[in-house]
Amino acid sequence: MTLFEAVQGYVDQAADRLGLDASVREVLSRHRREVAVSVRVPMDDGSVRVFPGWRIQHNGARGPYKGGLRFHPNASLDEFRCFSSLMTWKTALLDVPFGGAKGGVRVDPKALSERELERLCRGFLAAIEMVIGPERDIPAPDVNTGPREMAWMLDEYSQRHGETPAVITGKPVGLGGSLGRDAATGRGALMCLDRIVHHRGWSRERISIAVEGYGNAGSWFAILAHQAGYRIVAVSDSRGAVWNPEGLHPREILAHKRETGSVVDAKHAETIEREDLFGLDCEVLVPAALEESISAANVERIRANLILEVANHPVTPDADRRLADRGITVVPDILGSAGGVTVSYLEWVQNHQHARWPEDKVNQRLQALMEAAVDAVLDRANRSAISLRAAAYEIAVERVAEAGRLRGWYP
Repeated sequence: MTLFEAVQGYVDQAADRLGLDASVREVLSRHRREVAVSVRVPMDDGSVRVFPGWRIQHNGARGPYKGGLRFHPNASLDEFRCFSSLMTWKTALLDVPFGGAKGGVRVDPKALSERELERLCRGFLAAIEMVIGPERDIPAPDVNTGPREMAWMLDEYSQRHGETPAVITGKPVGLGGSLGRDAATGRGALMCLDRIVHHRGWSRERISIAVEGYGNAGSWFAILAHQAGYRIVAVSDSRGAVWNPEGLHPREILAHKRETGSVVDAKHAETIEREDLFGLDCEVLVPAALEESISAANVERIRANLILEVANHPVTPDADRRLADRGITVVPDILGSAGGVTVSYLEWVQNHQHARWPEDKVNQRLQALMEAAVDAVLDRANRSAISLRAAAYEIAVERVAEAGRLRGWYP
């Protein structure tokens, strides 16, 4: 099963429960546009290399396409088909006026110099600029991209179309980026968890959390959760994991990672194998790394009561069913990881208004949208006796299907 087929399976199940007809299903299962490009990059040694890239636009019924740009040596067309679809359902669930897109380049950016990376960014933007725009498709950062890369791409686009800050989000604040954007995915995930904790009557101080993946989203989630009173007992990265049942200090772990390149061997913690994190005794497990990190190979090891998906598609469908059979709650990625695209939307709004909001206003708007989405998912799940994932997809598919019907895409 491909990544896209896995996500489409959840969509099909929602369509079954909603009673959608064949015409609607046909539209929802297809990508609107798939652009494949070859990015020629002059290297520092005088040679030229060519890297494959893509921009995939899934569904724009509810507004301009929206989604990140990923630079990774394993990037693939199937991956971007999957993630563009996820963005369609994520933006619909949060009720922000966007559709879904995704893209990027198959490259190991760590093997490039800074000047080579800039040439790659500018070359990729030049290759896809005909299908993006502030009212058409708005890229953003993803794995191995950030404000620096967005700034280079913004400059390249603006040289062709005039100054257009709303064409890209996740920019540096000095170029129209939003305050609060860097922490948005982690903050949104914490807001999601907090709302569920509130509904369940749990106490933050009694909840232990393990975080798989200590990049931007995972580290910000851990830092903010620790500040809120949760106990972070373990974190991991690609090289290993560290554990302390009494609690870690996430900022210290992040400083150690920046200094050494890994969380491994951080002070006041025991270093363990990366995979051992999944079997730790904790209330909440947060997969915040890459896709399919929880599968049939490790699902039986999990001892957490709740899994909060912060990565895209971190739990395979088979593992999802096994977790449900064991009574483990899974908060789906289209809800748990929605903070980033939500603040991207708020950045886009600020750019159109030629305004800059204070960070507390951005966070207040984020909280209002996240809590409304969580409440809607919990309410539907309880009323229909279905999982949180099933409830989230029902809401999202219903909204996208209705937007397409209003546009006259099907009877």
